[in-house]
Amino acid sequence: MQRTLSFPPVDSPEVESNPIFNVLIAYEDFETGKHAKETYDFLAQNLGGECQLTSQMWKFDVLSIPKLREIAVRDATMADIILISSHGDPLPGHVLKWAESWSMEGTQALALVALFDRPDAQTGGSNSVREYLADLAKRGQMEFFAQPNLWPGAAQRNSPLYVPSSSVPSDRTFSPLTGTGHRDIVPRWGINE
Repeated sequence: MQRTLSFPPVDSPEVESNPIFNVLIAYEDFETGKHAKETYDFLAQNLGGECQLTSQMWKFDVLSIPKLREIAVRDATMADIILISSHGDPLPGHVLKWAESWSMEGTQALALVALFDRPDAQTGGSNSVREYLADLAKRGQMEFFAQPNLWPGAAQRNSPLYVPSSSVPSDRTFSPLTGTGHRDIVPRWGINE
């Protein structure tokens, strides 16, 4: 299956003034959730004029409950952007099971974003987690972006996301996402919100 971004002509009735993008956030704990929320807010602020963002947030612990994991898998299959925020330690088994499930079912996501709060030197896990997530994105035919090893608020606040050197960088960013299709998304409050 190959995905291609296509942009209808500007005067086409298919073009909506503010398409909606659904961002799914999976996070490890309060600190990584806060990091993910800051990144989401950064995207919303910078893409706000071109599109509307909605989000669902899933804490790693909640993904250990099979029924809730099923709901999170469904959310991931419908997401446009999947954002995973962790300290960089190896991902728990139930998180890997969740990721493999939505990967196997197929997702319409255009991008997988990985956020880490520790430099690689402090944990042996972030490189392997980053490699696993890059492979997951490749299998799902998604763009992969990873945040540098600096936490928001550090010297490079608002530094751009980057694609690791193992991938071929492209000049595409999230801005091309604004020309893709629109889905009606009903805001909802859930167990994690």
